[in-house]
Amino acid sequence: MIPGTSDGGGRGIVKPLPPEWFVPHDGNAEMRWDAPTGPGPHTPNERFFVRNHTRTPRIDPDTWRLRVHGSGLRGPDAVFSLADLHALPATTLDAVLECAGNGRRFWAEQQGTPAPGTAWGLGGVGMAAWHGVPLGVLLERAGLGPAAVDVLAVGLDPEYRVGGRNLGRVRRPLPLAKALEDVLVAYGMNGEPLPPDHGAPARLVVPGWVGVASVKWLGSLEVSDRPLESPWSTEFYRLFGPGQPADGGPALTRQSVKSAFELAPGAVLAAGRTHRLRGRSWSGAAAVRAVEVSTDGGRVWRTAELLDPPSRYGWRRWALDWRPAAPGRYGLRARATDLLGRTQGAEAPFNREGYLFDAVVVHPVEVV
Repeated sequence: MIPGTSDGGGRGIVKPLPPEWFVPHDGNAEMRWDAPTGPGPHTPNERFFVRNHTRTPRIDPDTWRLRVHGSGLRGPDAVFSLADLHALPATTLDAVLECAGNGRRFWAEQQGTPAPGTAWGLGGVGMAAWHGVPLGVLLERAGLGPAAVDVLAVGLDPEYRVGGRNLGRVRRPLPLAKALEDVLVAYGMNGEPLPPDHGAPARLVVPGWVGVASVKWLGSLEVSDRPLESPWSTEFYRLFGPGQPADGGPALTRQSVKSAFELAPGAVLAAGRTHRLRGRSWSGAAAVRAVEVSTDGGRVWRTAELLDPPSRYGWRRWALDWRPAAPGRYGLRARATDLLGRTQGAEAPFNREGYLFDAVVVHPVEVV
C-alpha cells in the first residue's frame, strides 16, 4: 500500500470543492484542466489541487512555532514564530508543485500497465507565486554548523497510518545543498496568506522536486550531521520495478516533463472552424524550451506559440490554431522539451508505484 491509499479515517479538506473545478480522489482533489483559471499563469488558491496523506489540520497562526534543532547546529535549538518569519528577509518564487503520482491513470489507459494508488489524471499540479523566507536564511539564523549534511522537515498533519502501522507524521529529508540552493519556507501564496489546505501557517516549497518534499504545516526542522531517513524516502517515493535495483532506486527528487491541454477530455469541436488549442508544459529540471502539438496521431508535429517567457521552476503556457476539416474522433498530443533536452516520448518506463509518468498523453476530442 502506498501513500494515497491509507486505511485510516477522518480525512478532509477545508476549502469547497465544486465539481466544475475539481475531481475528488479519496481525500485529495485534482484540478480540472477545462476550468478557466483567469488570465495569468498562476493557479488561483481556490482552484489549486490538494494532496493530503491524512487531513488538513487547522493551526492557530498566533500560537504556531517552528522548532529548528539537531546535531548540525552550532548551538541549542532555535524557535521561530510566524512574526519572526515575517521579520526575516523574504522573496517570492514562481514554482510548480506536482504530486509524484500525477498522470498515474495513464499507465493503465495508455500502456496497459496499471499501478496502484490515486488515479490522478494530469491535474495533480499547480503553479503559484510562493512568498517566504529562503530556507538557507532561516538555517543560518538558527545557527547552521559546518558539519550539517541533511535537513528533515516534519509536518503537523495527523499521524499517517497504513496497513495497520503508524508511520508518524509526514516527514522527508533534504540534502543540505538543495536546502541552501532554492528552498523556501513559504507563508504566502499568490499574494495571500497561505491557506489551510496548502500548508498554513508555513510550509516548505522545494522547487523542481516531487511534491512530497514540500512538506506542509511545517512543525520542525532537524538539521543533522549525518544522513537522515523516513518512510517517505525509503519505503515510499522511490522507483521499484524493471530497470531498478532489487531493493529500489534512490529517493525521488526532480520532477519529469509534462504537458496538458486546457480542454475537457472528449470535448466536442466543430469541423471547418479554427479552434485555438491551449495548454501548459513544465519540467522539474529546467525551463521549457519548446512545445509541439500533433492532431493526426503523432505523424506530424507543429510548434506551438509560447505565451510566457522561460521560467526555471514555472510552467509555460502555449497555444496553437487547429482547423479540423472532417468530423470524427481525434487524439490530440502535446510534447515539451526543456533547456536540458529532456522531452516526452511515446511511452514512459514502467515502475511499480506509477510515479513520474512523462509520456505524451493522448487527449481525446470529437469533431462534428
